[in-house]
Amino acid sequence: MDILDMSTLHLILEEKRVKHKIVIAADHGALELKNRLVEHIRKRGDEITDMGVFSEQSIDYPDIVKDAVEEFRSKPYTCGIVCCGTGIGVSMSANKYQGIRCALPQNSYAAAMGKRHNDANFIAFGGRIEYCEPVEEMLDAYLNTEFEGGRHSRRVEKIMKIEE
Repeated sequence: MDILDMSTLHLILEEKRVKHKIVIAADHGALELKNRLVEHIRKRGDEITDMGVFSEQSIDYPDIVKDAVEEFRSKPYTCGIVCCGTGIGVSMSANKYQGIRCALPQNSYAAAMGKRHNDANFIAFGGRIEYCEPVEEMLDAYLNTEFEGGRHSRRVEKIMKIEE
């Protein structure tokens, strides 16, 4: 199937879930969102490593992304989540690292497609963004979707060559 419609997305969300091992990090602009996502991930039964931040003290988002990427590379994590005020800065920072493909979705469909077609291994969210649906639903769509492969593998390989 080329296009993922909403009925297919619903089926994906209902499929048997895989247990994920996730690393998460945020800057001060997304502390509250990060804490909500950590709680949601624990309720799902997934394993989470929380890299912080743990206060609203200002921190530069490239630093927290670096820490999350290094942690992700150090163990067999399923994916990483990075958050800042808009999600833009952390997604740009994460995508600078070789082998990291960070999606910045606007809704559940985009979150699922980031995984399904682009094999995104990181996902970014903004703590100060008003989304049209709960961020937890977007995260579930991402986590419950598998990479489709096929012609998309060729495209991901091309993305990887751009990084070199």
